[in-house]
Amino acid sequence: MSDNQSRSSAVQVDEFYELNVGTDVSNSDHYNEDIAPTKVSQRTWGTWNVAALWVGMAICVPTYTLGGVLTAYFGLSVSEALLTILVANIIVLIPLTLNAFPGTKYGIPFPVLLRSSFGIFGSNIPCLIRAMVACGWFGIQTLFGGIAIHILFSAILPGWESLGGTGEVIGFFIFLVMNLYIVIKGSESIKILETIAAPLLLAVSMGLMLWAWPQISITEILAAPANRPAEASFWGYFFGGLTAMVGFWATLSLNIPDFSRYVKSQKSQIVGQIVGLPATMFFFAALGVVLTAASTTLVGETISDPINLIGKIDSPFWVIIAMIMIIIATLSTNTAANIVSPTNDFQNMAPAKINQTRGVLITGAIGVLLMSWELFKKLGVIESDVSVEAMYTGWLLGYSSLLGPIAGIMIVDYFAVKDQRLNLAELYITDGEYAGINMAGMIAFAVPVALTIFSILTGSLSWFYQYGWFTGSILGAIIYFFIAKRPN
Repeated sequence: MSDNQSRSSAVQVDEFYELNVGTDVSNSDHYNEDIAPTKVSQRTWGTWNVAALWVGMAICVPTYTLGGVLTAYFGLSVSEALLTILVANIIVLIPLTLNAFPGTKYGIPFPVLLRSSFGIFGSNIPCLIRAMVACGWFGIQTLFGGIAIHILFSAILPGWESLGGTGEVIGFFIFLVMNLYIVIKGSESIKILETIAAPLLLAVSMGLMLWAWPQISITEILAAPANRPAEASFWGYFFGGLTAMVGFWATLSLNIPDFSRYVKSQKSQIVGQIVGLPATMFFFAALGVVLTAASTTLVGETISDPINLIGKIDSPFWVIIAMIMIIIATLSTNTAANIVSPTNDFQNMAPAKINQTRGVLITGAIGVLLMSWELFKKLGVIESDVSVEAMYTGWLLGYSSLLGPIAGIMIVDYFAVKDQRLNLAELYITDGEYAGINMAGMIAFAVPVALTIFSILTGSLSWFYQYGWFTGSILGAIIYFFIAKRPN
């Protein structure tokens, strides 16, 4: 075999790069076809597809409850909470669009991009952190989807409602299979799902808003006092809530290359994200606030969960329609936000042994394990007072403090250290430029994490943990820059 056939080469096609794969890459233990750079012919996502992706991901049960989370747990009024959600999603657009750039230019997924800043072996540490968070969210969203399936079946199948928690567990596993099947089918199936789901979800959301609007007084809702001491400063509570809301999409701000590798141009990924994310998050969170306020009039009690609220409507027809929409909404969120990334992350550990299908199945298995306590509770096997809402609320600050440094390191590595130039073939070669562990990345990640742990254990530097995503991303970025730029 000639040397030209054995050595891989990157070829520029307009603003993109493609990889002509030689045996040096194809025989590598760190390469398989599922995490290989996409070809230009595979980059079929336009601006609307990117916007639809975000509409599909943002319209979900956790988004609906964010207003309540900020008012109950972070001491903000409703108007302050909605403002916080809007500002947070404008801020999170910055790492989202910046980290999407290399994915679009080089066609590489998140874990392969991480190899530049952490090394091929070292990239597994941030990958696994990102993957486990996604598996947890996958379990939570699948639980919501299972409840919606149970309510749907209760409306159309006589006797199903009597199954109670058992019916919800059956729904959980039905919804689980639906999710895994779509992702195993590949990126085109996700694109089709999101493109179909987005207009349907927006239409139903508008319908729910119009349905609830006559039952409430917007003036009274916005005038409701904040749940914090009267003498307390607004800013401390605001920045705490802001950090948590940025943390809501801190995960996607890392693995956005998993999707941007399929986008037609940088303009499409930028405009699509700007159009799709902030307004949708603000509107659906506002819908949650309005419907929760209206629930007392509508069904006689205050309910902050849209699935259970709609389930109490005295009209089987509308319950069926609404549950189908919630199933579609949760499906579109779960597949894109919580399965694609861990699937790629698990492949990154051993690409020669774990392909996309196996990565999806591993994600599903871990998601089931993480939700096993809730499933056993529904089956009556165990008793527990821990709610799913309380669990994911605690995560918002906790995991944002872990993921912030990774985002800062990735951005500085690509734009300031590598000057937007990557050696595409070497990202897959065991003994190449990115081999082993990049200690600059590991140190820049370890220092903010150590400070966060110190803050939690001692109570000192509480501000560092409270504003974890901001402090972590800024400190990680600064440390990485100075270590990576130092003279050899």
